[in-house]
Amino acid sequence: MQWLKRWWPALVWAAVIWSFSTGVFTSENTASVIIPILHWLFPGATLHTLHFVHHLIRKSGHFIEYFVFSVLLFRGIRAGRHGTHLTWALTTIALVACWAALDEFHQSFVPGRTAAVSDVLLDTSGGIAAQIAVGLLTLWHGAWAKRRNEIAQSDKVETPVPD
Repeated sequence: MQWLKRWWPALVWAAVIWSFSTGVFTSENTASVIIPILHWLFPGATLHTLHFVHHLIRKSGHFIEYFVFSVLLFRGIRAGRHGTHLTWALTTIALVACWAALDEFHQSFVPGRTAAVSDVLLDTSGGIAAQIAVGLLTLWHGAWAKRRNEIAQSDKVETPVPD
């Protein structure tokens, strides 16, 4: 059951991604909610602009949902070990790309949805960005811990007390 403790967030998120590929989240359905909100926020915007912003929101959703998925997959692969390894990040990116491709394939069978290679690339880009962020945070944390250790060591050096 230890594996489930590490993997359940990624598995739940994969299911969330899968649910976003259903007919409920077609462009027409999300537009019926998002366009009125955008119109309320930007009453002077043209309908063309509102549809363009709606498109950007949907594409940003691809990037963000796979960014999160990538972090959760990395967490499972890392399995509580310290540090990071390039193979962990590359494995994570490969899994993200496979799930993105499978998700688009699934969409090809859903009425009102279409499959697009560009979406797989966008999804994978989100996964790659997440791994870059994880790597940078790991480097930053390592440098910060090293600096903190150096300060602690310098504090341990006894200074003579003058008489």
